[in-house]
Amino acid sequence: MVGTVPIGSGHPIVPQTMCNTHTNDIEATVAQCIRMRDAGAALIRITCPGLTDVPHMAEIRRRLHEAGVETPLVADIHFSSATAIAVAPYVEKVRINPGNFHKDHAEACRQFAQLVQVCKKNGTAIRIGLNHGSLGQRITDLYGNTPEAMAKAAMEWLELCIQNDFYNVVVSLKSSNTIVMVQAYRLLAAAMQERGVVFPLHVGVTEAGNGDSGRIKSCVGISSLLSEGIGNTIRVSLTEDPVAEIPVARYLADRYDGRIGSSLVQVRVEGKKVQAVYEAPSRERLLLDASCDFGKRLLDREIDEVSFTGTYLDPDGNPIPVEKDGFGEYLADELLQAARRRFYKPEYIACPGCGRTMYNLQETFEQVKARTAHLKDVVIAVMGCIVNGPGEMADADWGYVGEGNHKVSIYKGKEPVLRHVPDTEAVDTLVRLIEEDRA
Repeated sequence: MVGTVPIGSGHPIVPQTMCNTHTNDIEATVAQCIRMRDAGAALIRITCPGLTDVPHMAEIRRRLHEAGVETPLVADIHFSSATAIAVAPYVEKVRINPGNFHKDHAEACRQFAQLVQVCKKNGTAIRIGLNHGSLGQRITDLYGNTPEAMAKAAMEWLELCIQNDFYNVVVSLKSSNTIVMVQAYRLLAAAMQERGVVFPLHVGVTEAGNGDSGRIKSCVGISSLLSEGIGNTIRVSLTEDPVAEIPVARYLADRYDGRIGSSLVQVRVEGKKVQAVYEAPSRERLLLDASCDFGKRLLDREIDEVSFTGTYLDPDGNPIPVEKDGFGEYLADELLQAARRRFYKPEYIACPGCGRTMYNLQETFEQVKARTAHLKDVVIAVMGCIVNGPGEMADADWGYVGEGNHKVSIYKGKEPVLRHVPDTEAVDTLVRLIEEDRA
């Protein structure tokens, strides 16, 4: 239970999102939370970077309750168990990666056990969130930076919860790589079944990007799992206004809770090639339906190619041929890229932003995309802050990571090649380095 919201088998899939306001800007955060609630978010996450933000979290919750907003709040914690312990009485859930509490595993376990006791006392749920690229050296030395490592690490922390008789727990294993993400969740689901204690799963593709690509990539990964009965709560992470995430998440929840179906009307199969015919009520609905209908089959290599025909309705209700202006071919290319079967453009990793982001992430991401669209076979990350950026862009060839104070670090792979680059020069510098490397 997260406040009054039940999460788990037999309950509806719970859509959630996260504020990108600064937590100390209480008025802006409260206003954004109200917009999220109105759009259909069932849970709202807010970053809580340090102890000085705990009073802000308490005040945000107070003002929301005063305004009649009872949507449960989740405090997003990254390194400080002291912050997690301090904020637990004021929120319905805390999201933590316990391995970040301390480099010494035994000490991290001790601090996590202390947090568990505080959460038990206050009725606060915990999300154990382990992302690809931020597993820590102990686990990666044992299992590599792999889906298996993600599942093994999660099971270690779940065993500690079981030992402490604490079951108000949700687990997530996110990655921007849809193959890694799906494999990790499948392994964890199987491990929990074997253990005989199955915790609810929070499912999402982290740093999915924006626009069509972000929506398609999110649907490919999330629907692959929901179609197998894996996943109880979801977030669609888009580098956009967070309210824009919610309609996509609600679509997924409605589809896999059986409230809506697909607009697919006919399928022709020839070997591993598929031709799909749609009569979709909108362009976006076609994108989402196609991603769910064929994303898993592409990921699992049941099919190799898919093409699209049929119609979708424009905003005035006029039928538009799917083939018009090459849209069907574009949709097939995007779907194959999201399933990591064929890359027709750069692969972008971009976080949605949160209260730690100190620059205009959405504008910068659009600049990077515009300047690098001609490239292929390169993975470029645009990350909001130094806290998560270097770890979570594990698959990236190049990275743009905000430092704060109008400065940026440029990464090649996992190593920073330039630090403290002024943000007015950083996009030019990133593009120059990529082009010089490819020359």
